[in-house]
Amino acid sequence: MTSMAVSGSSVNRWVEPGKFFRESMLKKGTVMPMPDIRDKMPKRSFLPRTISSKLPFSTSKLEEMKKIFHAADNSSMEHMFTEALDDCERAPSKGETKRCVPSIEDMIDFATTVLGRNVVVRTTQSVEGSKQNVMIGSVKGINGGQVTKSVSCHQSLFPYLLYYCHSVPKVRVYEADLLDPKTKANVNHGVAICHLDTSDWSAGHGAFVALGSGPGRIEVCHWIFENDMTWTIAD
Repeated sequence: MTSMAVSGSSVNRWVEPGKFFRESMLKKGTVMPMPDIRDKMPKRSFLPRTISSKLPFSTSKLEEMKKIFHAADNSSMEHMFTEALDDCERAPSKGETKRCVPSIEDMIDFATTVLGRNVVVRTTQSVEGSKQNVMIGSVKGINGGQVTKSVSCHQSLFPYLLYYCHSVPKVRVYEADLLDPKTKANVNHGVAICHLDTSDWSAGHGAFVALGSGPGRIEVCHWIFENDMTWTIAD
């Protein structure tokens, strides 16, 4: 799911344990399953903006894109293009600001346009603890645990590195030490984002399947996966 927790798209009825959780879980001593947060995308690089800005990137220029990347009609590459373009060209949901960014310069520009010049970027430190139970150690709420604005960026499948970045209102962002429940040894340092307003999400969203609720009735939290990131105003 390209835009992860807020795309509102229906997912398979089975949702990996720990993929979504309640904010109350983020307290010292809680033992919870960690989903597989490893990056499943092929390794790719950002293009410099001087190059990416010259490449066609829109549904109206699909044929041009196919020529550049030697993509045959109905090929998996053409389907990859249409899926990424659909996501990037979709109208933002209520209160969302979104942009697909093909370069690090574009990502920084978008984050600072939304949040101002004084920003910090965070991601979960490593993939350790994936698919295992972890214990929450010390927890820190970003911006003092206040409701804040953030820009989250998730990778899209594309020939070069492309991120879907979006600002979603009414979130709280947390950092937490993740420990081995048996030895209490430090395993990872996780970054989690909690979406406080889920009223616009689809009723079939995986979060509600996993947590047994519905749009607008609960907040939903998730970890920031490997190579995804969240930008916030610096504390």
